[in-house]
Amino acid sequence: MRLRDPSHVVMLGTSFETHGGISSVLKTYRRAGLFERWPIEFVATHCDGGLLRKIARAAAALVVFVGLLLRHRRAVLHVHSASRASFWRKSVFMALAMAARWPVIFHLHGGGFATFYDAECGPLGRAVVRFFLDHAACVVVLSDRWCAWMHRVTRNPHVVTIANPVPLVPASRVAREPALIAFAGRCEPKKGVFDLLEAAAGLAYQFGDLRVELAGSGELDALRSRAHRLGIASRLHLHGWIDAGAREKLLARATVFVLPSHAEGLPMGVLEAMAAGCPVVATRVGGVPDLVEDGVTGLLVPPGDSVALALAVHRVIADPEFATRLAAAARETVARRFTPERSLARLEALYAELGVAGNAPARSPIPTLQELL
Repeated sequence: MRLRDPSHVVMLGTSFETHGGISSVLKTYRRAGLFERWPIEFVATHCDGGLLRKIARAAAALVVFVGLLLRHRRAVLHVHSASRASFWRKSVFMALAMAARWPVIFHLHGGGFATFYDAECGPLGRAVVRFFLDHAACVVVLSDRWCAWMHRVTRNPHVVTIANPVPLVPASRVAREPALIAFAGRCEPKKGVFDLLEAAAGLAYQFGDLRVELAGSGELDALRSRAHRLGIASRLHLHGWIDAGAREKLLARATVFVLPSHAEGLPMGVLEAMAAGCPVVATRVGGVPDLVEDGVTGLLVPPGDSVALALAVHRVIADPEFATRLAAAARETVARRFTPERSLARLEALYAELGVAGNAPARSPIPTLQELL
């Protein structure tokens, strides 16, 4: 007997108020009208704060989710997940949904999933991860490189690439400040911020007006201490976490945006910088090379190499014409490949192919799932 078509999409993700890339993606979806065009019920399974607050949010989300399981005989579960605690937390929800015969879309964010799977899980953990990947109705990844990796891990043929969406912002008419290096994201070692300080210390001798502005929460005291030891404490400004409007202003002022991460998915920080016309220097990790073409739309360096990072940043600061060419090509790439309309059309195709009826016609023709694969 044919199962009933799903009546709703139940979407799991981090709270809209949470800091980070997944929250930025979800807010972009919401602003672009996805929640208005489709019968989506959003359940926040994670929030910022201490351990007890996070446990309470996850427990409350589980209660809400069980209520939705009882209310809807059939729905699509759309899971936004990263690695480690994020995956194990979502696995409880996915197990319940699969037991209820709901189709599951597993949407992978974050760049640490390969390390999590290969080095941290152990044989039993990897078997559990493969089970959920193999039995998902569809696995969504952010870049072609992640798609290739996923095909090596799971026998699920339904793996699709849907890039993170980013809106183009109006090009700034204000001249960029000279020798201003900007970073936005978690201020922690795996994001390469300490590598960035090492690179900046070398550049400070060549650019007397060099400044580094870091936007994000994390190990701020450790960064201040490192900057003091490197002799660049007066050149470092730590904003803490800032909202979208403040990030937009920072990207409009900066000479170069630097993301020296050791692992990434498809980082929203790089996408936002490219959309704002700010030249980018990033590390060659995760989906970044699918986004940044070295020497054309930005510069790529090996992770953990502060010398190569300093050389790339020097090239951008010392050659304004080259920086302008990088920025223009980057904005064109965003306009062609990463607009919300393009990403949402592909996501809406999944919902339609799984039988969900939209609330209103999509703004652009919906391709079929086969066209996405």
